[in-house]
Amino acid sequence: MLKLKILFLIVLIGCGCEEKPVVVNFQQGYHGKISEGQSKLIHTEAKGFFNQTQLSIAIIKNGKPEFYGVKIENDTMFSVENQDSVFEIGSISKVFTATLLADLSLDGKLNLNDPAGKYLPWKLKNTPEFTLQQLSNHSSGLPRLPDNLILSEVDMSNPYKDYGEEKLGFYLTEQLELQQDPGLKFDYSNLGVGLLGYMLTRIDSSSYEEMIQNRIAIPFQMESTTVNREKVMPQLVKGLDVEGKETPNWDLNVLQGAGAILSSTQDLTKFALAQFNPANQTLALTQKKTFSVTAYEKAIGLGWMIENKKDGKWLWHGGGTGGYSSSFTLDLDRKNAVIILSNVSGFSENVVNISNLGSRLMEMIED
Repeated sequence: MLKLKILFLIVLIGCGCEEKPVVVNFQQGYHGKISEGQSKLIHTEAKGFFNQTQLSIAIIKNGKPEFYGVKIENDTMFSVENQDSVFEIGSISKVFTATLLADLSLDGKLNLNDPAGKYLPWKLKNTPEFTLQQLSNHSSGLPRLPDNLILSEVDMSNPYKDYGEEKLGFYLTEQLELQQDPGLKFDYSNLGVGLLGYMLTRIDSSSYEEMIQNRIAIPFQMESTTVNREKVMPQLVKGLDVEGKETPNWDLNVLQGAGAILSSTQDLTKFALAQFNPANQTLALTQKKTFSVTAYEKAIGLGWMIENKKDGKWLWHGGGTGGYSSSFTLDLDRKNAVIILSNVSGFSENVVNISNLGSRLMEMIED
């Protein structure tokens, strides 16, 4: 489970970290928008985080959202209104890339089972026959990262920054080796979804940002959702590294589709509410099972992980970058959701607290 819930991490960084604060105060300024039990749970999961940590939380029950935010300062946890604050959402971006894929499919611009090579400017080494859908559901056979993205040779505070189209082309034509045959097993790949995002821009003759705006952000009135950091700088919460120090934002370059989006819980709530509308054919297509994840007794749609529960199923995705981590869980039948954005590093030793908090809050509202 832990492996699934730290989806965008590319290496675990060990460090001699300074001692973390222990937050002993209950939330100052608690405003009662959520239950006392939910508030206590948030305090329990967040009390070990560094000063300047923020969590922005949206809880949707029966289609009705409530927002709750916390910030740690001087070893005290304060309630804050931060639903309009912007965070990197990491691999939750993969759900957006899958949404673009579904939308282009319904527009007739592509077929989900088209071979990826059909839309690339290069001839792939060994001409593997993985499809667009297999890139989205991590069954393409591609590795997690390309061989020429060498972690020991990049700036780990912004590891994808210099990985551009030329390097991607070299990898695909000269180095590409599949881990296994396409369609054989689930094997999580940042490369795969990053490559998919790149291909979609070629199919649509638009930049990734233009596609996000025209096909998702504008239709759903998500004004703070973008890959263009300059647009949201006034609302952007600074990311924290594994020592609780400010860290640079990530630039995903040619692999934007894997994790480049910034957003707020206010915006993601709009995206969640849209998911509850079965008449939206694009979103409904992303929610349908496309592959079984047998190792974890789960499944995957287009982007969304699917987890069977006693009384239904949850759709889930998480994200983590150098300065941020996030969790997004939906129950379509009950119109419930929990969204958490934070500036807790995806490399943090207790980053799992974010996904744990999301799951436990979801369980609380479903009881």
